[in-house]
Amino acid sequence: MIVIDAKKLIVGRLATFTAKKALQGETVRIINAEQAIITGNKKQIFARYRELREKGEPFHGPFFPTRCEAILKRMIRGMLPHKKTRGREALKRVRCYNTIPAELKDIKTITIKEANVSKLISPKYITLKDVSEFLK
Repeated sequence: MIVIDAKKLIVGRLATFTAKKALQGETVRIINAEQAIITGNKKQIFARYRELREKGEPFHGPFFPTRCEAILKRMIRGMLPHKKTRGREALKRVRCYNTIPAELKDIKTITIKEANVSKLISPKYITLKDVSEFLK
């Protein structure tokens, strides 16, 4: 089992790494999902997520999540072939948490150097927590 600490990690790069590991058969747990980072202009990010949230009809979907860990899992799902058996099984092996659950406290966590926020050239980014609060 791989436990990834998402603090100060870029969401897209984190999601691709997680999707690849899940497709290879690894069980992946992501902690501190609310501290993951989305890069870009704040107004454009909020406009894009508002559009995703308001798309469709109230009773027929598509339904877009508002919780941080659910938004992150939805991004990972977008990088998996989730309509095929292989992708569905891989998605079942991925779990996301906002905090550190009791069963994962003693397990060593890893971080992804390529996905760290220090790789950014421009300082324009917001956290998943900000996006989640905006959507509520």
